[in-house]
Amino acid sequence: MTYIVQKFGGTSVADLDRIQHVASKVREEVVKGNKVAVVVSAMAGETNKLNEWANQLGGSKLNAEYDVIVSSGEQVTSGLLALYLNKIGINARSWMAWQIPFVTDSIHTKARITEIQAAELKASLDENCVAVVPGFQGVTKNKRVTTLGRGGSDTTAVALAAALNAERCDIYTDVDGVYTTDPRIVAKARKIDAVTYEEMLEMASQGAKVLQTRSVALAMLYDVRLQVLSSFENKPGTLVLNEEEILEHETVTGIAYSPDEAKITLRRVGDKPGIAANIFGSLAKASINVDMIVQNVSEDGNATDITFTVNQTESERTSEVLHNLRNEIGFSDLIADQNVTKISVIGVGMRSQPGVATTMFKTLGEKGINIEVISTSEIKVSVLIRSEYTELAVRALHTAYGLDSS
Repeated sequence: MTYIVQKFGGTSVADLDRIQHVASKVREEVVKGNKVAVVVSAMAGETNKLNEWANQLGGSKLNAEYDVIVSSGEQVTSGLLALYLNKIGINARSWMAWQIPFVTDSIHTKARITEIQAAELKASLDENCVAVVPGFQGVTKNKRVTTLGRGGSDTTAVALAAALNAERCDIYTDVDGVYTTDPRIVAKARKIDAVTYEEMLEMASQGAKVLQTRSVALAMLYDVRLQVLSSFENKPGTLVLNEEEILEHETVTGIAYSPDEAKITLRRVGDKPGIAANIFGSLAKASINVDMIVQNVSEDGNATDITFTVNQTESERTSEVLHNLRNEIGFSDLIADQNVTKISVIGVGMRSQPGVATTMFKTLGEKGINIEVISTSEIKVSVLIRSEYTELAVRALHTAYGLDSS
């Protein structure tokens, strides 16, 4: 028996007409003889509305009751889809997270999955009953509702596919696949037929919005084949799979950019052992994720400048944490700059092909774009530039690496 997991996001189930369209997609897989589990998001705009209501009555405190409220949008969608599937002759039922159960830890608003007890759901699938599951939600061992945080529905779908040992997990969205870069910026961007887990993980973490990092990491861990495709067009999407399944790799697969960066610079920090550990350890305790890091020692060797990046939403909180440490760290000044963008060149082919970074630096230099920070990994080179040069940089690099469609 072939198990298929289909996931439909908020734009795909935005209203009743689109839910009926989703039902036709489900029916196509059922007619092929597959056992289908469907994961759905809330209808477009519903989660924001629920979040606003919760904040009005409960303030900013995020707890178990907040999760009960904001997870209800997915429950409505799952019920509506199951209802319509039955109407058109497809045997289906909805499953809430607690009925499966979809067990998580007890960290509300950003819970992590600990276990999926899918035996009963799998037995129902084997009896040719489509399972419609709300994404984004889970339940603790104490039977309290939780939510999985940003990208939660994608994570639900991948985790369910892993539990079912599914043939693949189809992520339906409002785009028809993964592109070499943002087609809104580069008209010649082209759709990628297949991309490795590592490349997709880097692209997602460096700014590509098609898939969330967490779901890709989970797919890579459990070897779940993903397919990203459009809810609105009947054509193949992009497969995300093991590197070994792709016969030949391009040197560079794509160009990603993230405009949501903030550059933090600490001037004249005491150059002595333990200072960096104190700085970044304190930020880690505050759950602030740090990305690019550069340290420059002064000529006298007694002080250093430390520059790093965080998400823009964390800029103010980062400054607060560091100002509280000023006496311990001894820096002279803190500069927070949000007018920056991170540009990343990504591709597993970079492992065996020299000169990728040189091409990037030369291309940007020829366009008069100054590089402020550089960060590299085995399959990625990232630079930080001024935000006003974002589109120019992405277009120039896309052409320089031969990614433009003919």
